[in-house]
Amino acid sequence: MEKYKEKYFLAANSTSGFVSYFGECYDNLDGWRVYIIKGGPGTGKSSFMRRVALIVESKGIDSVYCPCSSDPDSLDAVIFEDIKVVILDGTAPHVVEPSLAGACENIINLGDFWDKSLLYENRKAITKASLENKLLHKTASSYLRAAGSFLKDNIGLIEPYVNVSLLESFSKRLAKRIISAKPNGVGREWVRFIEGLTPKGLVDFSFVADKYKDRIIIRDDYSVCAPFILEVIRTSALAAGYEIITLKNPFLPHLTDHILIPELSLAVLSENEYLRFDTEDRRIHARRFLDIAAVNRLRQKRRFNKKAFEEIVDSACSVLREAKKSHDLLEGYYVKAMDFDSVRKLAQQTADEIINIAKQEV
Repeated sequence: MEKYKEKYFLAANSTSGFVSYFGECYDNLDGWRVYIIKGGPGTGKSSFMRRVALIVESKGIDSVYCPCSSDPDSLDAVIFEDIKVVILDGTAPHVVEPSLAGACENIINLGDFWDKSLLYENRKAITKASLENKLLHKTASSYLRAAGSFLKDNIGLIEPYVNVSLLESFSKRLAKRIISAKPNGVGREWVRFIEGLTPKGLVDFSFVADKYKDRIIIRDDYSVCAPFILEVIRTSALAAGYEIITLKNPFLPHLTDHILIPELSLAVLSENEYLRFDTEDRRIHARRFLDIAAVNRLRQKRRFNKKAFEEIVDSACSVLREAKKSHDLLEGYYVKAMDFDSVRKLAQQTADEIINIAKQEV
């Protein structure tokens, strides 16, 4: 069932604005085949991807779903990792354009199946809904930037009380213990998110860690020590020649929250105030690297910042819900103008093409 499929976000509504890793979910120099879908809202991009995925999956080919951070019930991409194929929504705000057109990326234009005369007739209503949607997203972004100042302040309050030498020596020992050099290995990194701020609030796909046999969990409610440890793990794994999945913090995307190393079936995860893993794995507590007496004296200030952050984020989510309503209204005009029978036929053709690619890979 879809809800149990491996899922990631490829973009985030963060405190730094909208951050996208869409253009980095494949390697155009390593034989990947990419289908970039173009088309307006309501043209069936998500349904197209879902239909293609279901047909391809029926042939025993695994897939990874990447929901939309502005509507987690919709798909933004489907990745068939084993056969190096990805199909994705290449429209704004995560625009993807071909860099090796035809040799790697191919364009699927769903605009070929709309009634442009009908859309022109509704141009005023479409323009109004579109402008309203953009304004609401801009407002949500401004709220999140404001929220970010409180989150960063909380981190900045703790940083002076970290025992850096102890943290550094521990991180290096841990990396040495869990990662061994891989003969002739070439490190590679895929960057994604397993949490996303959406109209539904903070949505997480933490269940992706369930497939990993070995899990190391760092409990760090201050989000200060865990990113340091994870960066050491990340650097060591890449230097040792492993392919890794780096999972970024959805609020502060310059921070790393988790590292997955599929070849080792190893997940190095962090827990914070907003994400917990429902497992009995042993925790590494970041408190051991802190001057707890000094940190405790900051409790009132941190509590104020946390409350302000959460209230502003809640307001941002409310605005995102309003934005989704305007987007749904916008979609309605395109839905009425689409020839979905032709879209479904194209989905079948695309799925057949991907299945043939899989056969060639065998």
